[in-house]
Amino acid sequence: MISRRIIQHVDLDSFYPSVEIRENPKLRSLPVIVGADPKDGSGRGVVVSPSYEARKYGIHSGQPISRAYKLCPDAIFIHPPNFGLYGRVSSEVMTLIRSFTTKFEQVSIDEAFLDVSDQVKNYTGAIDLASKIKKALLEKEGFTCSIGIAPNKSTAKIASEFQKPDGLTAVEPSKVKEFLAPLPVSVITGVGKKTGLFLKDKGIDTIGQLQKVEGKTLVRYFGKGGVWLWGVAQGLEQIEVKERTTRKSLSLEHTFEYDVDDLNLVIGKMKELADHLHKRVIMNDLEFMKVGIRVRFSNFQTFTRERSLHNPSNQKDVIIEQTRKLFTEFEDRDQKIRLIGLRVSSLSKHDPQRKGLDRFLTNF
Repeated sequence: MISRRIIQHVDLDSFYPSVEIRENPKLRSLPVIVGADPKDGSGRGVVVSPSYEARKYGIHSGQPISRAYKLCPDAIFIHPPNFGLYGRVSSEVMTLIRSFTTKFEQVSIDEAFLDVSDQVKNYTGAIDLASKIKKALLEKEGFTCSIGIAPNKSTAKIASEFQKPDGLTAVEPSKVKEFLAPLPVSVITGVGKKTGLFLKDKGIDTIGQLQKVEGKTLVRYFGKGGVWLWGVAQGLEQIEVKERTTRKSLSLEHTFEYDVDDLNLVIGKMKELADHLHKRVIMNDLEFMKVGIRVRFSNFQTFTRERSLHNPSNQKDVIIEQTRKLFTEFEDRDQKIRLIGLRVSSLSKHDPQRKGLDRFLTNF
């Protein structure tokens, strides 16, 4: 049975660097790297996102910033990342994309799915609509994007990566298996290094080879996940495009340039992270019920701790107070610290009436 669904996956091209370039047009056409401070090649931390000009030098997200500096020392390094700005711009961009459909699902700061089955009659209409979205994003927001069109979410996402940047790839239902067959299994969301190595050990490198494996065999390999993997490979995945509920958590981390044992320096960085994290909470109109920290020492031992609040909060002072209490457990350890991270979770939408109620209950 041929699917009548028409799904689009919109992926903004190199979003963080693109925002920085929009803020400073002099950066256009230059290799821009958003991430940690490279410190002339001795910096700690990683690349968060490189522009496409930077990618030509072999630079990619998650790469050690020291390696990126060696590959392209003349790049423009933006540090620290301006997450507050990126979040505000993302909100504006997603509002624009959302206006093109009644079925919308934002999946990250720079990606969204649209189900346009009720708005267009065929793939010609879907391509025309995608072109309008691309034009609107460029003219109104100054960004290019890549769009994949297919009968399901997984194929549409893979298609959006096919001609980056500024690409538009449509895969009609009768062509899905043919389109997927030559691609490596690593293009499937969720197939990471471990799963890829497992499949390779079974002689499976491409989706075409995966298509030849019986579903019951994949279930034996991966449990229920095998059913999903079989559906993706066969082009039969039918997960609905659905507006997501409030995200479960927000977090930020900092890797120090060198392992530190100066508690004042660590606490100062925690306060800085709390400030940035609080801005993201306010920007997304959220409240949190849990506050946590992550501490990694020089030997890479990593600990996480968390505290629950009595009432939801959106206050920066609460983040600082609770993370400070959690950190006291580690203050007397005779080890240097490599990384510190802060997290708020059990999120919900901010209730502006709660502040007055809390004050009333306090005075009651």
